[in-house]
Amino acid sequence: MQLTGYRRENGRVGIRNHVVVLPVDDISNAAAEGVARLIPGALAIPHPYGRLQFGEDLELHFRTLIGTGANPNVASAIIIGIEPNWTERMVEGIRASGKPVEGFSIERFGDLETIRTAARVAQRFVQDASELKREPIELGDIWLSIKCGESDTTTGLASCPTVARVVDQVVDAGGTVLFGETSELTGGEHLIAERCESDELRTRFQKTYDAYVSMIVSKGVDPFGSQPTQGNIRGGLSTIEEKALGNIAKTGTKPVVDVLGPAEAPRVPGLNFMDTSSAAAECITLMAAAGAVIHLFPTGQGNIVGHPIEAVIKLTGNPITAKTMSEHIDLDVSGLLRREMTLSEAGDRLMEVTGRTVNGRLTCAEALGHREFVLTKLYPSA
Repeated sequence: MQLTGYRRENGRVGIRNHVVVLPVDDISNAAAEGVARLIPGALAIPHPYGRLQFGEDLELHFRTLIGTGANPNVASAIIIGIEPNWTERMVEGIRASGKPVEGFSIERFGDLETIRTAARVAQRFVQDASELKREPIELGDIWLSIKCGESDTTTGLASCPTVARVVDQVVDAGGTVLFGETSELTGGEHLIAERCESDELRTRFQKTYDAYVSMIVSKGVDPFGSQPTQGNIRGGLSTIEEKALGNIAKTGTKPVVDVLGPAEAPRVPGLNFMDTSSAAAECITLMAAAGAVIHLFPTGQGNIVGHPIEAVIKLTGNPITAKTMSEHIDLDVSGLLRREMTLSEAGDRLMEVTGRTVNGRLTCAEALGHREFVLTKLYPSA
């Protein structure tokens, strides 16, 4: 299948062509949404944070929002904040990608004037984006992210191994793949460590994993009190180790080439580990901010998550989920468990769905309007 996409100013390839209106902070949400109401082709992405954050929490906030605006699935961006300095910081960060971006601060103007002036720019950006053309691209141009959710026994047996087939193909083609879910590697973290390309990388991975688990324990919480989740248990998973092995099954067979912080852009192509929460919307938000343009999401019991700018493909090997939640499932691979298809055939079907999605077909989550955008917050604000 010939793949097509939008070649951006910095050479990266997007598969969507959004014009986004990003608020810097929570109190600028109303103005951002006001612009999007006036200009239907603009997409507002509201969120609940951005006031009195500091230190690494503030840095992650900016890294996530700047990365979202700079994602190759975004044609252009409008930034709205209450204060001019932080607004300009986001504008400059996104401008480094080469794409059109303009910022507006609400102080000394108010919502109505800000919406008026920003909407005029949004109209122009939407019209300009409508003229951009898809062009032929290669599989190796794609930055892919993966995460599973509402896992059960079918996830590790069917949908995760199916994703692994596509992961290996993307890496072999020179593409970039992100995986994470740090705490849900527990019991299988040594398997990821063994696949790290170097001793130095292995040490970095182990320190990252140990620090995340230690953070949970330091709060006086037993990490096994929430893992597996109630949904996992209902689906037949009895230990975190079982869940971890299913999780790891989707990462394929290739070496781990780097260890990234949350929302940190990959430096080298190949299979990259990112330190993330295991919460679905948080994890996908961080990976989209790092530059991933398409996400493969295996689910057992039936997760319904989407994202504003990154296309999320969901697949399941659970026949009950495939039947009762069919509007959320892009690919049913339950035939693997009935021996009606081979793993190779399932991988080919997922690659076909992935190719069609790259070429513009909306995923179930996109068609249903699922635009979950959840920022990761490290600690309380001042």
